Amino acid sequence: MALTIKIKRLHPEAKLPSYAHPGDVGLDLYSLEQVTIKPGEHHRFYNGFALEFPNGYGGIVKDKGSIAKAGLHTMGGVFDAGFRGEYNVHLVNLGTEPYTVEKGDKVAQLVLFPVEIAKIEEVQELSDSSRGTGQFGSTGKK
Repeated sequence: MALTIKIKRLHPEAKLPSYAHPGDVGLDLYSLEQVTIKPGEHHRFYNGFALEFPNGYGGIVKDKGSIAKAGLHTMGGVFDAGFRGEYNVHLVNLGTEPYTVEKGDKVAQLVLFPVEIAKIEEVQELSDSSRGTGQFGSTGKK
């Protein structure tokens, strides 16, 4: 059975999120404006809608492959089930060339995931593991 989400249009020209193909997991999110993002610059694109989905799910904004290859990357992008504000996408241009997003272009995708809401328990010690406190590069190059 498919998950049902409710959507409220907040801007009359908003293009509502949609799946490009049957079986896709990411809902495409669209720009309401034309903006050129220069290398190293950021821009927040408001999408003109709000969503409601059940507790136990989260929405995560991820890169679109079509603009990621030009160096654009999403920043942040976790939406909780209780959020009822306008959805937005924050992009940064990590490439070497300016990139123009046209009104109506896809800027990211929203993936809805079932999530476990954790109970936090403070303890004095944690159990041992094979990794222990190893951090970046702790497994070596080979």
